[in-house]
Amino acid sequence: MKFGLDLAPHHKVFGAFGIYSFTMGNIFPRFADLKNAMGVEEGLFGLGLIGAPVGTLISLTFAPPLLEKIGYRRAILFLIPILSLFYAVTSLAPNPYWFFVLLVPVGLTLGCIEIILNLEADRTEHLVGRRIMNRAHGFWSFGFFAAGLVGGVIAQWGLSPQVHLFAIIPVSIIGTLLLLGRFEPAPARTGSHADEPKFAAPTAGIMALVAVTLSAMAMEGGYMDWSVIYMHDLYNSVPFTAALAVTLGALAQAITRFFADGFVERYSPVLVSRVLLGVMTVGIVLVFYPMGEWTSLLGFALLGIGSSAIFPLAMSAAAQRTDRPAAVNVAALAQTSFVTFLVAPPVLGFIAQHWGITWSFGIGLPLVILSFAFSHVLGRKPLPHKVD
Repeated sequence: MKFGLDLAPHHKVFGAFGIYSFTMGNIFPRFADLKNAMGVEEGLFGLGLIGAPVGTLISLTFAPPLLEKIGYRRAILFLIPILSLFYAVTSLAPNPYWFFVLLVPVGLTLGCIEIILNLEADRTEHLVGRRIMNRAHGFWSFGFFAAGLVGGVIAQWGLSPQVHLFAIIPVSIIGTLLLLGRFEPAPARTGSHADEPKFAAPTAGIMALVAVTLSAMAMEGGYMDWSVIYMHDLYNSVPFTAALAVTLGALAQAITRFFADGFVERYSPVLVSRVLLGVMTVGIVLVFYPMGEWTSLLGFALLGIGSSAIFPLAMSAAAQRTDRPAAVNVAALAQTSFVTFLVAPPVLGFIAQHWGITWSFGIGLPLVILSFAFSHVLGRKPLPHKVD
């Protein structure tokens, strides 16, 4: 028996990205509360945060064959609600060590969802005959924006992170059933993922693309993980204003992603990426040199814009390379770039603890220079979208 809204295939993809990011996004506005409850500095809290990327990297490497056996419909209907439960349980962690341990199953679940939704977006693009990938990720950002807004309001009300996150569980269940109750996977474009290598070694060309993505991935992870703590530490902002840092970044990222495909098709990946890197630079400067709550919030919004489309552009460039099969190059870029998410939380936390939290974002300036230097590898002409 099927239930829920009867949506077009691409609308189901958009809804899936939205409810997924809303489910995961509610914990980020509560990071300052969780850190303070543990009574630790940024360095130890950052070490705890790497539990999620560790779990995600394991899923990205080993989960595809298992997900194919289970079936994507059955898996996604289970994974998104269980993700909300895992996040709620994580909020009970008494110290960073338990925080790490409890975030590992969160990461395992995130990786499985990422595999299903990105593959589904790719297959649906070919089913409907037009680009939807950036727009799908735009709906991810809209969901994250909504979660930040809800989280900020709930934090302002004074509810504990535990009550907040356990209350999200029924919301996630209802949203998943409503948006994905009639979900059926799009037809496969290629063979089984079971035959792909579990780890795809990066070539020199892929490492150049990794260099392009470093600044975007580090700064996106930076404002997601540390912006609320930044606002609390520097300005002693009220909870709602502190949550606006991650909320405005997500909203700006969502709007940019929603329109990014049109700009890429009209201009070129190189030009679009360099404009985004320029915007990111301004955002870093505003956050690195704090002049007040609202200028810092503007800086976080600019970081959301700057980090919005660089990684999808790099993924497209990897798929267009002819030295190896597209799936191998895409896997190599995804797995190698994801190391940034493994390294960034403890590194940024260590920097914040020893040099101040503004330096956690100031480190982005040399990364932007590196990304700009390698941006030419994205290709100067728009990549044509071929409908099979």
